[in-house]
Amino acid sequence: MERTATRLGGVKLNSSIANASGARSAERGEIYELCAAHDGALVFKSCNATGLETPENLKNRGVAHFAAIARELTARGKPIVGSVVGASEDEIVSVAVALDRAGVAIIELNLADDYVARSVAPFSAFERLEAILGRVRGETGAALAVKMPPPAKLPFEVRAIADLMKAIRIAIVVCANDLPGDLEIDLASGIVKGPPRVLSQAHAFYRESEGQLEVVAVGGINRGRDAYLAHLAGAAAVQVGAAIMKEGPAALSRIDRELDAMLAEHGKRSVSEIIGKLGFGP
Repeated sequence: MERTATRLGGVKLNSSIANASGARSAERGEIYELCAAHDGALVFKSCNATGLETPENLKNRGVAHFAAIARELTARGKPIVGSVVGASEDEIVSVAVALDRAGVAIIELNLADDYVARSVAPFSAFERLEAILGRVRGETGAALAVKMPPPAKLPFEVRAIADLMKAIRIAIVVCANDLPGDLEIDLASGIVKGPPRVLSQAHAFYRESEGQLEVVAVGGINRGRDAYLAHLAGAAAVQVGAAIMKEGPAALSRIDRELDAMLAEHGKRSVSEIIGKLGFGP
């Protein structure tokens, strides 16, 4: 839908709504089912070099499997987000390079998963994080996104990470959409009741990067209203997980339609008109 179209890392997307990595996005059949159900970007399940059987949440057939599908879909004009994990820095870099050569539009470095935290420890020191991100950026040409651990597991200040990403030309950060459930907000004005404050990890990265990072909010996107709120808080795009697992791929187009209807209701011609427009008041 034209109103929900956005850009992410310089990549034009027909919708700000996409699937989350892992939500029925590992096998060829389910990937093509997602493509048929919705015209937005397609996010692959996180993959490593040769595949994994455990842990279950990262079970995958390896990067060659996803690279082959990426070549097929990018030839049809489908924007693909390739998600990367690995047990070493070298593996992360090699998987990112393979997906880049396969033509994915965006590479998502999944540094949020415990598997990566235990094996690679990207957040054990700031210099460690800088080295990993710098290597991937230096060896790939696609837009880069970094999936952050939840706030409780993020040892560095958001501003410091945002400044690092801007310095090494990483445009996108994937963050928790952990907005409070009892948020009092006037949707027409975007005004939240109460004093200025950080409302979610996604909101924090948008604020601390001064709007210069493009934020993807993941988690809790079950309705168009959830997406609308995430956009107000600074998200340029959102990823849907649980709703797809519950309803199937049709959840993507449903949420897209609901978001489109809300934009129309509030007189917005584009989702870009509401990104980061959240304010505070009495």
